[in-house]
Amino acid sequence: MESWSVEQVCNWLKQRNLGELVPKFREEEISGAALLALNDRMVQQLVKKIGHQAVLMDLIKKYQQQRSGLESLTYCCETASQKFPEVISGKNLKSFFARHKMLQWTSSYVLPDFPYDVKCVLAENKCPDHSMRIRIIEFLQADMTKYLEGSLYPNSQQYNIVVNALLQAYPFLDEDGNGFLLWKRALKDRFKYVRRPIEDDEQVLRNKCKFGHRRGQSRKSSFAENTLDDVQGQVEEEPAHLKGSAMDLHIKWLNQEYMKTQRNWEEVDNRMNATIEIRRKMISDKAPLKYILRQFPFLRCPYQLFREFQLLTHMDIYKKTVEILEIYSENILSLYVVRNNPINMMLQENLKQHTEEDVLKYMKMTAACLVLPEVFGDDSSLFAAVNEEVKAVTPVLEVKNPFNMNSCEFALYIEREELAQLNDCTMALAALVAAFHVFDIPCPKRIHRTLNFLESLVFEVRNPASLP
Repeated sequence: MESWSVEQVCNWLKQRNLGELVPKFREEEISGAALLALNDRMVQQLVKKIGHQAVLMDLIKKYQQQRSGLESLTYCCETASQKFPEVISGKNLKSFFARHKMLQWTSSYVLPDFPYDVKCVLAENKCPDHSMRIRIIEFLQADMTKYLEGSLYPNSQQYNIVVNALLQAYPFLDEDGNGFLLWKRALKDRFKYVRRPIEDDEQVLRNKCKFGHRRGQSRKSSFAENTLDDVQGQVEEEPAHLKGSAMDLHIKWLNQEYMKTQRNWEEVDNRMNATIEIRRKMISDKAPLKYILRQFPFLRCPYQLFREFQLLTHMDIYKKTVEILEIYSENILSLYVVRNNPINMMLQENLKQHTEEDVLKYMKMTAACLVLPEVFGDDSSLFAAVNEEVKAVTPVLEVKNPFNMNSCEFALYIEREELAQLNDCTMALAALVAAFHVFDIPCPKRIHRTLNFLESLVFEVRNPASLP
């Protein structure tokens, strides 16, 4: 980030929904080095909206922490290698640096400044023709090679990051929802095309020899071609037992079954079990959420979401959530900090209208769930949107008429799109916690204490977090 130009900083802002700040940053000539040197006072002078100030400072702080953490880890590793050379071998040390270099690449990538003719086409918000698509792919390939310090073997996650950045900046390129795969395939083909004639690059020659390619050898073998193409980072796209047609059959069946009203849930479970490796690989490689859900639509069903969580953690998230709300509801609502909370005041008004014990218990559990972020001083908008529009991109609950037994609605949203309808507050809370784990989504700092409290109880840690 230190070496970024002003234009790269502006692109970075746009990708993080801070496009309003771009004119001011250009006017003040804020480069990457200047961005990292900003303090609180400078940010207040530069940015008018408090929300933008908070987001910008948080992003800068995270990058600085990551950089300082990497430096300290590097120092510790080098020190350890001097003291214990037999424990930390050269191979392990190389793997360590490669892993952290990958993390650094992931956090810093921004789209390049495209040539003028490409900018003109993209500004029209129309899908480019074939020749212009080639221009875009060529420019992305050259830019990735620069980021990779000359390497011609990006791994799958790096392809995903670049294509995601392209489609986020220019959503119209996502042609009928299939743009991600098309652009990724085109980018991979471009790298393969560039590698093919190279005979003097050490890395290219090493991988060609490793995967059986020889000069003059026919390229008809699809296995050899695909293996060489997918050597990026030595990470395969799919598990060996789910390549090709078998994987397609599973996905096709799941999509057809999802459209039925009467579903064969036993077979759904079997097919989801059979595809879990490739699904987890897609998620860890940061494939777009909408693409994952298109391949595996049953993740929209709360039952399958909870089941996926249980496969990953061996914990029954729904059962644990019921226990948490039953045990802690009364204590949460008795805390002074939530006494004047609008949710609590709404609860008190509705309690007067009912006498049934089950209804009163349900209402109290609902209120306790919704006021939990305020108990820990967290941002409630990152937890639940009650009778208002969802604005957060991370997993968040949409709740309508929470205390009306006839018209209350709960839904889980991710990236401002509805993932699943939920029956009650218990299922909603369980789905929220499960979504962070199942889709490997980092927890926002402003809701961390609330989720840490819930997770410490779900995972039964020895010293669980307690109410303040």
